Amino acid sequence: MAPATSVPTSNQVLVPETLLKKRKSQEKARAERNATIEKKKAANKEKRGVIFKRAEKYITEYRDAEREKIRLTRVAKENDSAYVPAESNLIFVIRIKGINKIAPKPRKILQLLRLLQINNGVFIKVTKATVEMLKIVEPWVAYGYPNLKTVKELVYKRGYGKVNKQRVALTDNSIIEENLGKYGIVCMEDLIHEVYTVGPNFKQASNFLWPFKLSNPTGGFRPRKFKHFIEGGDLGNREDKINALIRQMN
Repeated sequence: MAPATSVPTSNQVLVPETLLKKRKSQEKARAERNATIEKKKAANKEKRGVIFKRAEKYITEYRDAEREKIRLTRVAKENDSAYVPAESNLIFVIRIKGINKIAPKPRKILQLLRLLQINNGVFIKVTKATVEMLKIVEPWVAYGYPNLKTVKELVYKRGYGKVNKQRVALTDNSIIEENLGKYGIVCMEDLIHEVYTVGPNFKQASNFLWPFKLSNPTGGFRPRKFKHFIEGGDLGNREDKINALIRQMN
């Protein structure tokens, strides 16, 4: 009887060709997957760098504008005059009244402005047409000129985008890039800048933003809520004082 041996025969050593092909295919797929991951990492790193540089550029732009405003105010004061800043091209409108006994025309305008519910708010560009529209719906809305702080707080805290007709939270810059990237708007700071400065793609940016759903103001509205603001109520144009109201409702 031949002695037992632990040395495998040549037939046992041979690996089937199909298994070799499978291993090579798996190794190739793994290498391609790793290469894709590394490529994405590099692209994301580059994108973060671009976003950071843009944010820095905007900060410088906002700061320079504020310094210029302070300088002009000081110069005017030295000349016993008053500096009157240019009127903003941006308005924020809040619907504060229901639609009971509302005529078809103002109802239609509220729909066009996307102010479908009480406490809905939207950004609009100041034009002859929008000014006329606001005059018609003034008995149902409060509006004014939002500052940079207000625009930022609204977008960061209550900003939702319209994606495939759905209301989607702006939790990631990729949502903005996918929908507004073709307009050069790829992140939150781009979106804020486009809205605040009423840039060339303001229409696309503002339409992308779902109407803001605000809360009732802290402490409630004024007792004479449905009177005009200048009469002690809340309706109509309150110019820069809209910022205080938004802060109470945000």
